[in-house]
Amino acid sequence: MNKWKRFFAYYRPHRGLLILDLSCAVLVSMIDIAYPILTQYILRTLLPQMAVDSAMVRVFVSLIVVAFGAYVARALLLYIINYWGHVLGVRMEADIRRDIFSHIQELSFSFYDKVRTGKLMSRVTTDLFDITELAHHGPEDVLISGTTVIGAFIVMMFVDWRLALALLCIVPVAIYYVVRLRIKMRDASLKVKERVAEINADIESSISGARVAKAFTNEEHERKKFEKGNAKFVRAKDGFYRYMALFSSGMEFFIAMFNLVVLALGGYLIYRSSLDPILLVTFSLYIAAFIHPIKRLASFAEVYILGMAGFSRFCEIMDIEPEIKDRPNARTLENVCGDICFHDVTFAYKSGKSVLSHVNLDIPEGKTLALVGPSGGGKTTLCHLIPRFYEQRSGTITVDGVDTRNVTMRSLRQNVGIVQQDVFLFASSVMENIRYGRIDATDEEVIEAAKRAHIHEEIVQFSDGYDTQVGERGIMLSGGQKQRVSIARLFLKNPPILILDEATSALDTVTEHDIQLSFEELSQGRTTLVIAHRLSTVKHADEIVVLDENGIRERGTHAELLRANGLYAKLYHVSMIQ
Repeated sequence: MNKWKRFFAYYRPHRGLLILDLSCAVLVSMIDIAYPILTQYILRTLLPQMAVDSAMVRVFVSLIVVAFGAYVARALLLYIINYWGHVLGVRMEADIRRDIFSHIQELSFSFYDKVRTGKLMSRVTTDLFDITELAHHGPEDVLISGTTVIGAFIVMMFVDWRLALALLCIVPVAIYYVVRLRIKMRDASLKVKERVAEINADIESSISGARVAKAFTNEEHERKKFEKGNAKFVRAKDGFYRYMALFSSGMEFFIAMFNLVVLALGGYLIYRSSLDPILLVTFSLYIAAFIHPIKRLASFAEVYILGMAGFSRFCEIMDIEPEIKDRPNARTLENVCGDICFHDVTFAYKSGKSVLSHVNLDIPEGKTLALVGPSGGGKTTLCHLIPRFYEQRSGTITVDGVDTRNVTMRSLRQNVGIVQQDVFLFASSVMENIRYGRIDATDEEVIEAAKRAHIHEEIVQFSDGYDTQVGERGIMLSGGQKQRVSIARLFLKNPPILILDEATSALDTVTEHDIQLSFEELSQGRTTLVIAHRLSTVKHADEIVVLDENGIRERGTHAELLRANGLYAKLYHVSMIQ
């Protein structure tokens, strides 16, 4: 969609406010144009007649009263413009933020692999503020200024066409200057926004890693890294302000030239007795009416440049298509038993060689499959292909005999539960973090899930019980507590397919044993894939698959693989020594 079309489409739901804003803007410009006409009439017609006709005094007073009323009305109109115009901008900003947030939610894992969080935050916050200013000031500034300039020029042609044409000769030069500088300002503004996004990303990364920085006493390194990015921002801003200063000073010069040309030519015409001095005064008033909207347009140029730069960056995100989408005829996956089959599956990330090559694997419903092997062998990737976090290059993955690409992602992911080593908890209460497993769950259901995850007794001992705030990423909880909250979340979700991705590798032995009990209860009756480096935790799996960069190397039960004395036996003996 054309960028301008896309921008103006956001006015459609708020066209009532837009019409109100523009109507008031037109009335303001009409009042501004009328004042010099009133002045000319009073100076040339009314004042000379007042000396001989006292009735003209009443006309003069009436006109002053009307002018006063007009300026009171103008003040009220400006109030409407400033208040409701900004409300219009904010509502449009909210709509744009809603759309970009919804779009980001739909993007694939591969997008988040490449884009830093801080840069995304800039797109959703700083950039949108500039778009709000443009949405509010754009139509009204252009309309008020355009109407006033055109109206003032038409009236000036009637006052004295020679002076008006003299002004018209300067306008093309001024327009050329404005257009050239506007292009340079736009490019400089985009650089500024890029630098702001980089700074936000660095700040987000530094704050998230503050504990690591302190642990390694690298605070000074973080400061220097930030200063480097900050210096880039200053240089980018310096370039923008240089062009802005050239723009402003150039506009002031052309405005001064308007007055100087009128004064020079008007003085010459008065000297030649071909111009009434009162007309020159009237014309000078119209120059003020002519110049003010030009200044307004000059100020609007900066708002326009910043706003369109922000909107361009918004469009960049909105134009990114999710790599994985539902097919047009995708159906809902229902009554899932959990039978999973990989048939000749090959996968590679965009930037590298194949991670999985021609993998064939059957996981019967209700069975537990353990995936073991050296790091980088594709264990996590294989599991991520099941809920379609990534898409295989070739081959098929089926759940209950149905190709996962032929069902909706929502219904597929509703039937898959994942527990990872790095548990993510939202900065809210324990209750809300568990309820995230099923948003419509009752408090009683949340508590029952916590009991099944063996975390209830600890939660009730917290100062605020289930209302206890867990802090950023769950920092207020221990590693074992975070894992059990995530397990409770899965009990609430109750998926038929379960993926445990090194879920206990970062825990101490005692905590691992307790959580293993929770996993055993959670796994009952579910198809379960377990990724583990501690091979003692997968001995009782129905089948163990050894995976490395060359694909599936071995498969069988724990006892069978030990008897085969291959890679699994070697890995197992090493883990026992550790």
